[in-house]
Amino acid sequence: MEKLFDPQKTALVVIDLQKWLGNQYAPYSAEQVVSNAAVLADAFREQGSMVALVRVSSKDLKDIPKPKLDTPAPALNLPEGWDEIVPEMRVAATDHIITKKQWGAFYGTELDLQLRRREIDTLVLCGIATGLGVDTTAREAFMHGYQQIFAIDAMTGFSQAEHDYVKGHIFPRIGRTRTTQEIISTFTEDRS
Repeated sequence: MEKLFDPQKTALVVIDLQKWLGNQYAPYSAEQVVSNAAVLADAFREQGSMVALVRVSSKDLKDIPKPKLDTPAPALNLPEGWDEIVPEMRVAATDHIITKKQWGAFYGTELDLQLRRREIDTLVLCGIATGLGVDTTAREAFMHGYQQIFAIDAMTGFSQAEHDYVKGHIFPRIGRTRTTQEIISTFTEDRS
């Protein structure tokens, strides 16, 4: 059986698991996603694999895109520390914190540079939300030539329909979908 990925050439990229998490997600709750993503991050760290924790941040929101919309965007009620990674992710000194200003984690960030300098060719993606930050980052990664694995139970959408659409129509065209346990089992296969 072919190994899912080479841990030394694979990075975990976690999208937007920061203190500003809502509670209206499907099919998984924010708590389920954070729990599975934390398990993945711990497993990747234990292997010495790269972990990139991506967050949205801004000092004054003037550098965040403001497109004209037919329907107004929801009001931003940002609590103190909204842009900090949730404590459950147990940020480690070896983690790379990538700060973005839009949905995708590549445009305007150093993510691609950090991956290429470490000879990373495969990404495991997870986070919130499936149809925004994760999907946009996945499409950008595809255009940059990375192999991808989507940790489907370590991500969630704003609705079941959003999550299912990306899972069923986008991800199969740009990568492979696996569960947290299937991804972690790659590490145990290496030991046998």
